[in-house]
Amino acid sequence: MSNKLNPSMSLAKPDSQALSKTQKFGVAIGIIGLFIMILAFFNVDFPNKTLFLSLSLGMITVGTIIFSNNAYLTKQAGIQNDGVWFKSIASRGFWGWILGIVLTLFYIVLYFKAEWLGLAAKGEANSGLVALFDPLSQLLNGGPASQWFVYGTLYTVAILVFGYKFMLKYRKNRYEQLRTVSVMFFQLAFAFLIPEFMARLNSETFSLPYYDLKNIWPLNYYNFDKYRVDSMIEAGDIGLAFLIFGIVSIFVITPILTYKYGKRWYCSWVCGCGGLAETAGDPFRHLSDKTQVAWKIERWVVHSVVVFVTLMTTAVIYSYLGNDSSKYWLTKDVFLLSVAGLLTIVFALVMIFKRKELAKDAQYGAIGYFVIIMVLIGMHYFSGTKDVFLVKSYTLQSSYGFLIGAIFSGVIGVGFYPIFGNRVWCRFGCPMAAVLGFQQRLFSKFRITTNGGQCISCGNCSTYCEMGIDVRAYAQKGENIVRSSCVGCGICAAVCPRGVLKLENDSIKGRINSNDILLGNDVDLMDLVNQR
Repeated sequence: MSNKLNPSMSLAKPDSQALSKTQKFGVAIGIIGLFIMILAFFNVDFPNKTLFLSLSLGMITVGTIIFSNNAYLTKQAGIQNDGVWFKSIASRGFWGWILGIVLTLFYIVLYFKAEWLGLAAKGEANSGLVALFDPLSQLLNGGPASQWFVYGTLYTVAILVFGYKFMLKYRKNRYEQLRTVSVMFFQLAFAFLIPEFMARLNSETFSLPYYDLKNIWPLNYYNFDKYRVDSMIEAGDIGLAFLIFGIVSIFVITPILTYKYGKRWYCSWVCGCGGLAETAGDPFRHLSDKTQVAWKIERWVVHSVVVFVTLMTTAVIYSYLGNDSSKYWLTKDVFLLSVAGLLTIVFALVMIFKRKELAKDAQYGAIGYFVIIMVLIGMHYFSGTKDVFLVKSYTLQSSYGFLIGAIFSGVIGVGFYPIFGNRVWCRFGCPMAAVLGFQQRLFSKFRITTNGGQCISCGNCSTYCEMGIDVRAYAQKGENIVRSSCVGCGICAAVCPRGVLKLENDSIKGRINSNDILLGNDVDLMDLVNQR
């Protein structure tokens, strides 16, 4: 008889299970593959880098597959989150903190000390971990590896192997299967292979810009930098097509797709950040903070990032435009007035037609942000300075790149998976998620419908909502879930034992209606059915 203290009195045995021999074998293989990279990091010079890189990535992949097959295929189909609050790595325990520290340190080195990874100065040979990836880099783009190529490779491998694990876990849910295949495809093809192949086509007389086709402003905040615009124009028709595609994506493609499908078309089906969060970050989704305080912080912080990136991009574009209207139709003044006009139109339309859909703090925030931007533009006109917001565009850009592009999206966004949950960047820092959420809240057809009469208040939906939404509170009232932060991952519906939740794309009418509370007998259900 075991003397081990069991903290659970449940007959369903929710506590964590010990790893089987097969799972331990898979973990051991994966660790050996990872150990090869650790040796490379400490400057072990492998005689055949192609062989050892293949061994490393292959063993990590095979180990994950062995572990996943034994963890899920030996059980009946169904979503099983056995003992997540009893596992040290998934409940902010010792191993969770160790993993968080290791990931955080990796991102700090990646962004600020790339030479520690073996990145060589220009004209010299790489060493260490970066040199280990040189053969793969030579194969794909024809040049030596950089720290970003190393990161891109590891990022893609993580999404692919953990995506396989995710698909086994949710193997009876068609929606989860399809969207996982989608993020795996977009990461492998659009974010990794295509940009590397484009780089390989470059020559002394022809150069294509490195372009991740699935990234859209404001996520790729650097896309309208002078050097980027110049490189796309110099690339001829192809580069000009990329530039036009980037602009059309912002003002045409994104609003249309969000209107039809909500922000899930991007955040859960295309985005690489979301892809990593959904696959490698899946074991930590229950760690997201569900409190009202976290919700308030989320709304103010993420929309502040949107204002920051808007000001920064405006300043960057303004900095390299001319003043001579006889030479350029898009002068500094024309551009600045266009930005002010566009923001005024958006603000006016929202306040006139959609004011009721916004909470008071959102209304006050929108007014405050609008006033700030208009005041800054006004200060420019009356100050006579060449810097549009009284600050050099380079200063704004470097500050944004450091605070948001590096610290928030990388160090905190991924490094803190085991502490704050897998969507901390998407929830609190991603400007793209905020812009799409704004569109989703106001004019999208997407909503999650609920049937309060069947809800048993088990709390699974709220527990596993990675965006920190208290889904159960909506389900208990039978109220549609229309939240800016919802990425439409569908996990809440997948883990519901009663089928209370359903992801729908319907008419905008009736999306936000907290008056109709479906508890089984206080609303004429037949009348609602006939209205459809």
